[in-house]
Amino acid sequence: MSTLKVEALVREFHYNGIRIPDPGPDLSVEQVRDLLTPNYPEIATASVSGPEATGSVLRYTFSRAIGTKG
Repeated sequence: MSTLKVEALVREFHYNGIRIPDPGPDLSVEQVRDLLTPNYPEIATASVSGPEATGSVLRYTFSRAIGTKG
């Protein structure tokens, strides 16, 4: 009989080349965005891609919105 091993994946967030650990696994991605916005204001309008599974980590990437001001 074979056994299965269940392992929870850890989330991490990336923005502009910076790896940001998950501030709270119980938070939604939108709640994480709201929490990070004071430190990274550009995240407020950034798009989110992911999750991308890399090993035992789920990676979410915030990408700046490209456009002109005004």
